[in-house]
Amino acid sequence: MPRLALTINGQPQALDAAANTLLLDLLREHLQLTGSHRGCDTAQCGACTVRLNGKAVKACNVLALQADGGEVQTVESLSSQTNDSKTWHPMQIAFSKHHGLQCGFCTPGMLMRACAMADEGVPAEDGAVRKALAGNLCRCTGYEGIVGAVCEGMRRMRGEPIEAADAGL
Repeated sequence: MPRLALTINGQPQALDAAANTLLLDLLREHLQLTGSHRGCDTAQCGACTVRLNGKAVKACNVLALQADGGEVQTVESLSSQTNDSKTWHPMQIAFSKHHGLQCGFCTPGMLMRACAMADEGVPAEDGAVRKALAGNLCRCTGYEGIVGAVCEGMRRMRGEPIEAADAGL
């Protein structure tokens, strides 16, 4: 079995994994990081989206060996926990505020894709966000809340002014 060296959510990891192990299985089964969900197993739905070396990837379509030496971020990396409090990521706050989630199954993948979009320079505009989210599917919300959340979350991540509609004014 190959020995993999990865940094996962900022923590160095050395793991043994079979050559055919998917990154999603490595995260969920070997490391118990279950935020990324198995949806379609064909890289169509985006429920398994994580960031690999800063880019959004569908973890059901990446072999763990392909991530060897890389840096993986999962949805678990977005918030931080200290003794008595939890600090939420700006994108998580925006999703809650804009009702960008319903059943929650797609939400981890949406959050990870949205954070990558902020770094990719996708404009915080409805049309651009819809186009960039095309590989992530939601069956519950109808996307209005998701698009609004991603626009506000990206503005907050970039330190841009928040429009009155986003600020809830």
